[in-house]
Amino acid sequence: MPLVRLIARPMLSSMFIMGGYNSIKNSSYLAKRAEPVTEKLEPTVDKVTERLPVKLDSQQMVQLNGAVHVVGGLCLATGRAPRLAALALAATLVPTTFGGHRFWEEDDPQQKANQRIHFFKNVSMLGGLLLAAVDTEGKPSLAWQARSQARAARKRVGELTPG
Repeated sequence: MPLVRLIARPMLSSMFIMGGYNSIKNSSYLAKRAEPVTEKLEPTVDKVTERLPVKLDSQQMVQLNGAVHVVGGLCLATGRAPRLAALALAATLVPTTFGGHRFWEEDDPQQKANQRIHFFKNVSMLGGLLLAAVDTEGKPSLAWQARSQARAARKRVGELTPG
């Protein structure tokens, strides 16, 4: 693994591991802050979990999100399924950002500035995660492999077809 990946993945993951731990540890406080977003997500979550015996409340959603951040962060940092981990982290970062850093709702100028910085920090991290999610480590992607195989098959068929 190149040195850049060896260093960059743990650096990108560190915020998710620590933030996820904080989400699990302080889920009751964070759930109150995230309620405007979790309320909007409830119908979708209910559809996904309708066959489960329990329904997720705001606090449980925050805890689940925190668990995904810890596990996904550890997987990305260690290079275990890094593309899948980056994709999972990216998917959970969107509601995290809108749930936790709604700077447009703040009245205090200092709090507004602080939340704006965190909001755009998360947007920047989302960009890094999207790059990590498409990083094939120099190997051909599945799409490229499929196109290459299709071209080779067409060529073989063309060679076999009497002209």
